Amino acid sequence: MSDPRSRTSPDPLTDRVNHPDYPRSSQYDARWAVENQMGPNALWLLEWLAPALGLDALRPCARVLDLGCGRAMTSIFLAREFHAQVTAADLWVKPDDNARRIAEGGFADRVLPVHAEAHELPFAEGGFDAIVSIDAYQYFGTDDLYLPTLTRLLKPGGRIGVVVPALREELAGTEPPEHLKPWWEPDFWCFHSPDWWRRHWTRSGAVEVEAADWQPDGWRDWLLWCEVVAEESPDELHRTMARRVGEMVRTDEGRMLGFVRVVGRRK
Repeated sequence: MSDPRSRTSPDPLTDRVNHPDYPRSSQYDARWAVENQMGPNALWLLEWLAPALGLDALRPCARVLDLGCGRAMTSIFLAREFHAQVTAADLWVKPDDNARRIAEGGFADRVLPVHAEAHELPFAEGGFDAIVSIDAYQYFGTDDLYLPTLTRLLKPGGRIGVVVPALREELAGTEPPEHLKPWWEPDFWCFHSPDWWRRHWTRSGAVEVEAADWQPDGWRDWLLWCEVVAEESPDELHRTMARRVGEMVRTDEGRMLGFVRVVGRRK
């Protein structure tokens, strides 16, 4: 596919995920999104983040770091929708793989794929107008020392915005909620509440926190996407994982699980 927003024929799947809360994302080919997903719908999450981060206010060709970009769907989205010059950094997806996808989307001149580990980013201080991270920051950003190091890459006044899987409230003790125990994995302890994220970023001293809020009914979007991937993904492993996560989200019904967006401005 040369353009992820192109549609050659009517597609029931596209109609199924045509979400009224995400009009930009709904213009993208749903099968392209399913084939390149690596978890929750990253385009929906980025579109939810955008107004809080002020992406529409960025100057044309603003430099944006997409940290943990996965298969670069969010990077292509940033370039197309906000005319950004994007550095697409990921540890697990090879730059050559992302370069092919980026070129097919028509943005080889606007999106640069880079292989990078989050603690060893090869970029100059003050080089970015904004940093974005979708469904990745929870794996490295809970470290008390991480945010001050990362935000040095921002220009003064630049913004960082992330969306992460989260808990509605912090858990007390060392056991997960009883209703989530059949699906709970050690990685889930990196999920935290909006208040936890606000406190975590505020006490770092690196940013002025402008948002740390819970996504209303985010669990419903998560469940819908799990159901779609479980049915439509060409990858058996992805279908299996989506079914398992979908069972967990369906059982929880928003009591504990959802998404948080956090936005900070470099002081």
